[in-house]
This record gives sequence, C-alpha cells and structure tokens, in this order.
Amino acid sequence: MHQPFLRSSKTVTTVTRSLIFPPKYQSLFFCYSSSPQRQENQRKRNQEQQASNSNSKSSIGSPCRVQKLIASQSDPLLAKEIFDYASRQPNFRHSYASYLILILKLGRSKFFSLMEDVLFHLKSDRCPVNPTLFTYIIKIYVEADLPEKALKTFYNMLEFDCKPLPKQLNRILELLVTHRNYLRPAFDLFKDAHKHGCLPNTKSYNILMRAFCLNGDLSIAYSLFNKMFERDLMPDVESYRILMQGLCRKSQVNTAVSLLEDMLNKGFVPDTLSYTTLLNSLCRKKQLREAYKLLCRMKVKGCNPDIVHYNTVILGFCREGRAMDACKVLEDMTSNGCLPNLVSYRTLVGGLCDQEMFDEAKKYMECCRNCSSLEKLRIKILG
Repeated sequence: MHQPFLRSSKTVTTVTRSLIFPPKYQSLFFCYSSSPQRQENQRKRNQEQQASNSNSKSSIGSPCRVQKLIASQSDPLLAKEIFDYASRQPNFRHSYASYLILILKLGRSKFFSLMEDVLFHLKSDRCPVNPTLFTYIIKIYVEADLPEKALKTFYNMLEFDCKPLPKQLNRILELLVTHRNYLRPAFDLFKDAHKHGCLPNTKSYNILMRAFCLNGDLSIAYSLFNKMFERDLMPDVESYRILMQGLCRKSQVNTAVSLLEDMLNKGFVPDTLSYTTLLNSLCRKKQLREAYKLLCRMKVKGCNPDIVHYNTVILGFCREGRAMDACKVLEDMTSNGCLPNLVSYRTLVGGLCDQEMFDEAKKYMECCRNCSSLEKLRIKILG
C-alpha cells in the first residue's frame, strides 16, 4: 500500500511554483509594495497580461511546457500537483498528451482514484480522446487484477464516444474469466458488446469457451462454438482444441475424436497439444488400439509425432501389461526419426520387468545406460 501523501499547502505551492515559473514570471506573483498605488498598477498589468494570452498559452507558459514538466517528474503525485496548479490558471487548457502522461504515471503507481479524477477532468474538458488511452487503462487494471474496474472501463469508453475494439474487449474478458464470480458478468459483456459496435472475434469466443469448459459448463461452450458459424466466424485450431479438452475432462473421449475428424474434414491441421490431449484420454480409458491408430495417422495428417506422443502411448501399453506392444511403439519411434529418451526406456524397462520379461528388459536397460550417459554429457556441455 502506498503511504498517504501529506504535504502542507505552503510546500505544495512553493514546489509547484518553482517548477512551473521561470524567474522572469515569478515577479508577477511574489513582488508587492506597501504603496497602494503601486499595488493597483501591478494589478492592472497582471490583468492586461492575462487578457493578451490566448487559450493555448497562459501566464504560466504554454501547455507544451506544462506537459514537459509533468513528464519529467518521477513522483506521480508531484506531477498531479503541477497539473492541478496549471488547471487553476485563467484561460489554461491542458494538452491531450498531458492527460495521457499523467494518467499513465498515476495508474502505473496504483493511484487509481487520482487517475480516475484526471479521466473525469479529461471528459469535462471535452478533449478529443484516442482509443489507445483505454488500451493503456485496461492494461493497468489487468496487471493490478481489478476485474470490476476493467469492466467499468468498457462502458466508460462509450461515454467518451470511443467504440471499444475487439482486442480491448478480449483483454477485459481474459481478466474477468480468471475470477469465477465474474464468469457471468463476462458472458453478459460478451453478449452486450455488439450493441455498442464491438463485434466479438474468434479469440473472444475462445476465451469464453475455455472458461465454461473449465467450469464444467460444456453445453454453453458447445453453444458458443456453434454460434461462431452462425455469425460467419471461422473457428480456429484453438477453438477445436478447447472443446476436445473439455470433452476429455468429462471422459467423452469418443466425442472428442469425432470432433477431431470434423476438424480434419474442414481442412484444419490439429496442433501437437490437441493430439496429446486425445492420446492421454484414450490411454486412460484403456482404448489403446485407438490410441495407436491415432499416433500412426498423425504424420499422414500433417503433424509429426514428438517424444511426448510416443511416450504417452508407451506408458499406456505398459500400464495394461502390454510391454511388447510398447516395444513396437519404440521401434516406430526410432524409424520415424524421433530418438527415445530416458523416460521412454525407463517406462519400457519397468513394463517388461512387471511381466517378468527380464531378458528383454536387460537389452533395453543397456540402451537406457547409454542414453543416460549421453544425457549427462549434454547437460555438462549446455551447463
């Protein structure tokens, strides 16, 4: 927590004036005389000076000068004092850059209430706003893990006549769905967005699909998936993978495999994680024949199996007392140019020993030793 910022009004005025006013301007504020006539003359000169200034430049200097002063302050609270002092001067109007710089300084230092005050001032000043400002504000709230404020920012944009962008919507959704009690508000925002000219994209759907799958609401995730086609949006590889992972968590692995077939028929190339998910689930469901067939099809379908895929199936066979089938997988592995690692050999040796096939185990044990020596050498070389 930041300590309360306590400064006397005298200190604030002195520091701020010394920063804003060059010596030639300070006489306008500090010079005085005991003569009433001289005081009256000084007052008239001040009025004439103010009248001659335009809206873009006041007696304290131009908005550009104030902007540079605000930008140069490492203390965000002192930058806010300079901003406030300048705001009180007649005919002075801050530049948009000053607002942006100060908002970022306050937000990044977690002075959120002060940042919101400046944002309110910006709205009152009717200064044209770049939507990028809200990208920064959303990022600040996301990094601070403040879902309520991030959600409010979406609607604040509308008050500034800024149409939210899909990437801004997605950033807010990503934060909201990490908090289980904000899943429903996230869904409401998603459904509400198009009314305000912000059309959710494929990533928006993926964010919510993943959240509902993790929450066990597979039917809602499926509904969102189908909605994409209705809205002329094309799901991507991640969309399919999210659903397959959700189905596998619910032990609906056959439906997940059917979804993979649908994916392939539509011309998508599943990624390695999609295959890992399915192979794991098939092995856990003891559907080893289907797992092996899927492993063999991977290369044909454009995704070369890696060490994780092979080791998953080897482990599946060994767990079910089918160590010789696991040996066949290892042979396929080497012929496909994928070198077994320590995990491969240890799993296979353990499976063979469990079936009392010690001669076979001994053969692979020697390979395991060689692999271990190479692994130690690799670690030594790479540090």
